[in-house]
Amino acid sequence: MKKVTLKPRREKAILRRHPWIFSGAVKNVTGQPDPGDVVEIHAADGRWLARGAYSPQSQIRIRIWTWNREEEVNADFIQERIFHSISARDEIGIPQSSNAYREVNGESDGIPGLIVDRYGDYRVVQFLSFGVERWKDEIVEALFSHGGSKGIYERSDVDVRALEGLQQRSGMLVGEEPPERIQIHEGERRYLVDVRKGQKTGFFLDQRENRGATAKWIRGGDVLDCFCYSGGFTVAALGAGAERVTAVDQSKTALRLAEENVHLNGFQRERAEFLTEDVFQVLRIFRDQGRSFDAVILDPPKFAATSAQVNRAARGYKDVNLLAFKLLRAGGYLLTFSCSGGVPPQLFQKIVADAALDAGVEAVIVGWLSQASDHPVRVYFPEGHYLKGLVCQIRKK
Repeated sequence: MKKVTLKPRREKAILRRHPWIFSGAVKNVTGQPDPGDVVEIHAADGRWLARGAYSPQSQIRIRIWTWNREEEVNADFIQERIFHSISARDEIGIPQSSNAYREVNGESDGIPGLIVDRYGDYRVVQFLSFGVERWKDEIVEALFSHGGSKGIYERSDVDVRALEGLQQRSGMLVGEEPPERIQIHEGERRYLVDVRKGQKTGFFLDQRENRGATAKWIRGGDVLDCFCYSGGFTVAALGAGAERVTAVDQSKTALRLAEENVHLNGFQRERAEFLTEDVFQVLRIFRDQGRSFDAVILDPPKFAATSAQVNRAARGYKDVNLLAFKLLRAGGYLLTFSCSGGVPPQLFQKIVADAALDAGVEAVIVGWLSQASDHPVRVYFPEGHYLKGLVCQIRKK
């Protein structure tokens, strides 16, 4: 039997259904499990606790599959978990509002390390741990047999795989090649997505509901969309009534796609300005020029991948939010986000508050935003709540 025994008094998190066991909690390993093998997890006193996937190189040494001793981890188990996850999206009506959404969200859907995103007739998958890499063929077979997708494309070209000792991979797994651009819709809005080379799996699906809510705070005027990528919030802001949007991103490729998306939705070209620049530099230039906006959107990339990077990330978040506050007109709105898992919501709110204080503005929070409902967070797994957003209004400058 392949077995992992924990150190004394290290079983508390497992009993509370947290899905990760870190290397420092492991006392010994027996049975010589290979990477991705299923192992039996026991407390120091011999009690059976759970069954999980073994990853010898990762700090997350085991990702738990099940706390039910009667439940075997096999192809039927994997298939059932996938079908249940996809059905959960159907139950809350997501496919009726958009043809692009997350079907499997890793640990929170009971399949640790697996991401499955749907883009119309195609699925894009990421295998982020040895556990799901071990069951890759079974996962692909289950996905292709359910839901009528034309093809499944892999985007496991992410840095986190190195922590597992896995090489980055991307390419077709089964079915038809996706087109160069896949057209998706979110309500009335349409977007072109590059699933082969775009960020994440092609689009920021976790912001779908936040894009749909922009009309609450953007009703006209000038909007600054920072880290705009392919124009998700730019299009949403124009659709909400913004007179003009200035969209900033360092990637020329992303901005070309953003321009296409503005055109696709029928907005006049002169209503959008696209700047291929560093956001921090642009914000300082706009400050020095005395420019101002009725709304600023900040959706930066991940500043802190781990808790060890939080201090550096906090400085970056404070700097960019401080500059944004200085550019807002009285009565204007700041929509600011953090997707850094290492930055908890309370810390992010404190950073934004400190930025407002240093900017010399009176601001109130009028909205709390998070990841879309197809990115669920298991109640035992707070790390799954990675996307935090605040909507702040400037009351006085």
